[in-house]
Amino acid sequence: MLIPALLLAAATQVRTFHLNAPRERVFPLFTAEGERAWAPGWEPKILSGSKERGSAFITTAHNGSTVTWIVTDYRPAAGQVSYARLVHDSNIGIVDVICTEAAGGGTDISVRYTLTAVSEAGQSFVAKFLAPAHYTTMIDEWRVATSKALGLPVAP
Repeated sequence: MLIPALLLAAATQVRTFHLNAPRERVFPLFTAEGERAWAPGWEPKILSGSKERGSAFITTAHNGSTVTWIVTDYRPAAGQVSYARLVHDSNIGIVDVICTEAAGGGTDISVRYTLTAVSEAGQSFVAKFLAPAHYTTMIDEWRVATSKALGLPVAP
């Protein structure tokens, strides 16, 4: 059942992690193709383009739903990429990844998910996905997986 438009509210979580590698090595990991190197089961089907703004692809979520992605911002020199995403009959949202050169070396990666439920099932998903404990755990899993993909030691 779809939720009446007036009841929709976007929810956001953002976390940052650090990798001891230059931004030029880190940033490509956050493209549709680059994520294959570190995200188990990530198999994007490219629909158009490759990385640039307007490129589109689909993936399969852990629950089997199809997720449609569109690149809305792609600025590798600035270390920024954003995606709009749609899970039909569940949720819509934006994912922003910003890779910043850290003062002491390496790269700080900020990951922001902003999601809006479009159904009751979507409300449940968004609440669980963006719950602080879940989101923190997920981003730490990203840190570990991307470290391994870059051949870096994994700090606790």
